[in-house]
Amino acid sequence: MARISVFGGTGYAGSNIATEAVRRGHTVTSVSRSVPEQPLDGVTYLTGSLLDADIRAKALAEADVVVVAVAPRGDMAGSVQPGIAALIADAEQAGVRLGVIGGAGSLHVAEGGPLLFDTPDFPAEYRPESLEMAAALDDLRAAPETLDWFYLCPPAAFGGFAPGERRGTYRVADDVLLTDDEGTSFIGGEDFGAAVVDEIEQPAHRRARFTVAY
Repeated sequence: MARISVFGGTGYAGSNIATEAVRRGHTVTSVSRSVPEQPLDGVTYLTGSLLDADIRAKALAEADVVVVAVAPRGDMAGSVQPGIAALIADAEQAGVRLGVIGGAGSLHVAEGGPLLFDTPDFPAEYRPESLEMAAALDDLRAAPETLDWFYLCPPAAFGGFAPGERRGTYRVADDVLLTDDEGTSFIGGEDFGAAVVDEIEQPAHRRARFTVAY
């Protein structure tokens, strides 16, 4: 079993990752700036920020894999990329695998096509955070070869507004947005959490970006 620390473990993506990891018997530490009203059984909660060097050190010391599921919005806008950059250096030194949950915006809409955040219909209010997470991906790609990392982009329609129901299956792609026959790009929270834990248990994307959807 793995020891997994999840930054943003009380958010939508992070809590689904933590829930699935505990369900499979892994040791999970959730790192967030506040403790949830309803803590998950089996999860250890560490209060703190990705931007705090001491908190990063504690999260790494207790983990085989650290996952960042922090969105660069609100008062974290402009701060997540620097936090990930610092964590890259820390994780490389500690020999800990690093996973980052990005956004769909940096995916190509089709093979050889434009990036999703460059298309006319992409919501302008989400573009800054998409650009910040795309820059974090660039930082990972420039990291020393000794750092083992993965970067997972959720589909376009992913979030607490549409939690969905567990299906126990999903499709995987590399750099192209996945859509179904109706043009919908979606995955439920539970299956997204399962995809992350699948990657932790059976690494298939070392030093690579991938995406999942139904």
